[in-house]
Amino acid sequence: MLNLLIGLVPTVILIVNLKKSFVYGVLKMSRRIIDLSLEIEDNMPSHKLFQSPVYLKSMNHESTKALKLGTPEDPITFQTNFISTLDHVGTHVDAFRHFDPNGASIDEMPIDMFFGKAVCFDMRHVGDLGDITLKDMEKAENDTGVTIDGHIILLCSGLHKRHYPNREVVLTNPGITVEATQWMYDRGSRLHGVEGPSTDKPSDSLFAQHRLCRDLGVSHMEWLVNLEELIGLGEFEFFGVPIKFKGGSGSPIRAFAIIDD
Repeated sequence: MLNLLIGLVPTVILIVNLKKSFVYGVLKMSRRIIDLSLEIEDNMPSHKLFQSPVYLKSMNHESTKALKLGTPEDPITFQTNFISTLDHVGTHVDAFRHFDPNGASIDEMPIDMFFGKAVCFDMRHVGDLGDITLKDMEKAENDTGVTIDGHIILLCSGLHKRHYPNREVVLTNPGITVEATQWMYDRGSRLHGVEGPSTDKPSDSLFAQHRLCRDLGVSHMEWLVNLEELIGLGEFEFFGVPIKFKGGSGSPIRAFAIIDD
C-alpha cells in the first residue's frame, strides 16, 4: 500500500502543476491592457503657457553606416532621437513642486502614489469650458457602482476625441471645481486625471483647482487619452509611473489600465 502511494506522488504533483498552469493561463487570457497615453511627437499641442516639444531624429541608420561598426560581414547601424521638452508635455503627472516651491519634486514623491485601484467617471455631458461639479461626481460614483475609497479617479470629458490634434484643444478643456476636488480628497483619493492640458479651465487665470491640490497634497495627471474605453467597467488597476527627473516639477508617464474581463 505504501509503495502504491509513493508511486502516485509524481502523478499527483503533475496534476497539481497542470492545474496551476491552467489557472494561470486563464487569468492571463482574461486580462487586457488599455493604453491611456498620448504619443509624444514634434511640435505637438501643449498648455497655452508652455512650449511644444522638439522631437527629431539625431542619428539614423543611413548616417551611421560611415562609422563602420560591427564587422564587414555583419555591420551594425543605429538610430537616436533628440528630445527637448518641458516636463509637462504629453501625458504627464504634476509633482507637488509644480505649484509649491517647498513641495516634493517628482523624484522625491513615492512611487506607489502613481498606481493602484482606479475608476473612470463619465463627464462627457459637461462639454467645452464647462464645470465638473460636486453633483457630477456624486452621480458618477452612483453610476459606476464603485464607492470611492482611496481610488485614483479618471475623468472622461471626451475632449480629446472632439478636438485633438487641433490646437483649440488647449483652449476648450473643462475644469474641476474646488468642491468636486474636495469631494475626491475627502474620500481618500490623492491622484486624479483628465484629458487635455489642465484641470483648470483656460478661460481664467485663477488656477483654483491647482491651488487647492497644492494645499491638500493632491496630484493630478493631464493629457490622458482613450478614457471612453473605461466607461462602465467599474474598478480596474491603473499605472502611470513618472520618470525620475532630479528636481522635476512633473514628468511624462506611460499611463495604462489593466482590466479583468
